[in-house]
Amino acid sequence: MLKTLSLALEVLKMFTKDKPTWGGRELAAEMNQNHTKVYRILETLDNHKFLIKNKETKKYSLGFAVWELGNTLSENFHMKELIHPILKKLSDCTNESTFLTILDGEEGLTFEAVEARTTVRFSVSVGSRTPLYAGASYRSILAHMPTEFIESYLEKQFTRYTEKTMVDREVIKEDLRLIRENGYASSEGEYTEDVIAVAIPIFHKEMIIGSLTVSGPQYRITDEHIKLFITELLEAKKELKKVIEKYGPHFGLS
Repeated sequence: MLKTLSLALEVLKMFTKDKPTWGGRELAAEMNQNHTKVYRILETLDNHKFLIKNKETKKYSLGFAVWELGNTLSENFHMKELIHPILKKLSDCTNESTFLTILDGEEGLTFEAVEARTTVRFSVSVGSRTPLYAGASYRSILAHMPTEFIESYLEKQFTRYTEKTMVDREVIKEDLRLIRENGYASSEGEYTEDVIAVAIPIFHKEMIIGSLTVSGPQYRITDEHIKLFITELLEAKKELKKVIEKYGPHFGLS
């Protein structure tokens, strides 16, 4: 029973922005699962409106039950009321885009973001996921994970998103050491070309839970700007800490 439930949840997680629809056999092949078992789960989720089956294409997409849960979650989080003003203030002070990343498994999830008001700016997609090795927002999280996790994680094969993406294990380890030593992470064009990002880790009860980031186009960010970013990030972190301490349970934090 628990194995089936676990598989059903994994099935739901396969429906993403990049891949919002799946055929039954296609999904089973992608997950390396028995197609009969996957079909049963898909039909059950369809019956409970967590998925919708297109009668013509026979493909599935997320249903209204997921949308309702998402609305409930958003309301419980009070996301706009609690997080958005902190990011907005940070963006106004730095004139660049800002975002809060939350640790989710072995990825960073963009929880909330505010884009800069300038014509040229770094766009951030709320809900997007990125591996923990690629860029300041994510390495600032990875640097503070348990040693065993880091050692295991660095055994993976990494994708090079740009020419500047760090993929060498020893180079990443040294950068993680510097992040812990300096208290912040910076990156230049690692995940998105010509974008500089500066990030600081966010903790709850001494455990890493995410990061706070300022990012913008490389051509207008100098060393002086980076110093300003760090100062403003630390101020924003204080405000965010108060929110997390007060509303931790809404973030799944005890």
